[in-house]
Amino acid sequence: MRAGVAVADSWAILALMRGEGEAGRTMRRLLQRARSGNLRLLLNLVNLGEVFYRTIQLVGEAKAEEHLGLIRATPIELVPVKEPLVLAAARIKARHPLSYADAFAVATARMERAPVVTGDPEILSLPRDVVRIRRLQR
Repeated sequence: MRAGVAVADSWAILALMRGEGEAGRTMRRLLQRARSGNLRLLLNLVNLGEVFYRTIQLVGEAKAEEHLGLIRATPIELVPVKEPLVLAAARIKARHPLSYADAFAVATARMERAPVVTGDPEILSLPRDVVRIRRLQR
């Protein structure tokens, strides 16, 4: 049986790290599925950078480094940022009102033919033909 694929965005990873209600619980369940081989849970490196800088802002650099280590210890697959992904994200950003980092999450999901796991209002407002979404609730 082929494992499913999902792309986490920065919003989802931050909700996981902060243990934010239903969103945090859903992300823990997705991590469990990834550990058992039933899901490929992806995060591109631009979104990892966004999580890192936001964590520095929230709790300081030393704690952010700890959180980075925790993320690396999970079964989340980090997606490298190569030219095709950069150009796909740029096209999405040019056509839709969302942050550049969010455009990378959407572009990654589109390239993987997978949903974005998020609660981010900018991504949630995108038309269905742009990207599939697995909505997280706080």
